[in-house]
Amino acid sequence: MSNRFCLEVCVESVDHARAAERGGADRIELCTDLSSGGITPSLGFMQTVRRHVQIPIHALIRPRPGDFCYSGHEFEIMRDDVLAAKQCGMNGVVLGILHPNTRVDLERSRTLVELARPLPVTFHRAFDESTHADTALEEVIQTGASRILTSGGKSQATDGLSTLTHLVQTARGRIVIMPCGGINYENVTRIIRVTSAREIHTSLGASDSSGNGRFRPAGDGNDSDSLQSSDFAPILQQRVSRLVGLIGSISRSEPVR
Repeated sequence: MSNRFCLEVCVESVDHARAAERGGADRIELCTDLSSGGITPSLGFMQTVRRHVQIPIHALIRPRPGDFCYSGHEFEIMRDDVLAAKQCGMNGVVLGILHPNTRVDLERSRTLVELARPLPVTFHRAFDESTHADTALEEVIQTGASRILTSGGKSQATDGLSTLTHLVQTARGRIVIMPCGGINYENVTRIIRVTSAREIHTSLGASDSSGNGRFRPAGDGNDSDSLQSSDFAPILQQRVSRLVGLIGSISRSEPVR
């Protein structure tokens, strides 16, 4: 197995995408409305970020906030959005569809995976809504998706470590398990060493928690202060750079495989 780790940073602005790239991120997940869990970025947004960022970009395909059980018309929107992502140079898409009983919607998920080819598909945190992680894992593998974004069924990766570790072990060689949920430079070493995951996903606070275009940089002093998106970009770059450094030190400390 390669010692190389992959850091994916989730962003919802051009400034933040550029900051993540400058900080050393390996890949961007692009969305809008991160405070609600993220929805599909517009075609114009995808095209603009593509012009300004060189690293791979995976676009979220989610037509609305809320649950992951979609109507026929919503599924039609998702199909069109997958095609739009391909047309404007995205390197992958991120999606997930469930049945009302929380089982993975195999048929429609597989349809979108096939439609996205040759782009890889990440099955997102809809996975964490599933009642049985092992069953959901096998179902997602059957869709043909390349990876699963998961916090181990908890809101934070640190609370789902045992499940994440089990998923990485069970999935090895068949699909990538990418931990997410509150990952930062204070806990990333523990998460990587415990789970043996090789890909990590984080937003590092780059979410519009105020709902008015202003950002509250959690963990950087007075959380009552808010910043414009462009003002937060240097902070995000610093956070990404620090996380990249930590992950690099883990890689260098491991024996060559």
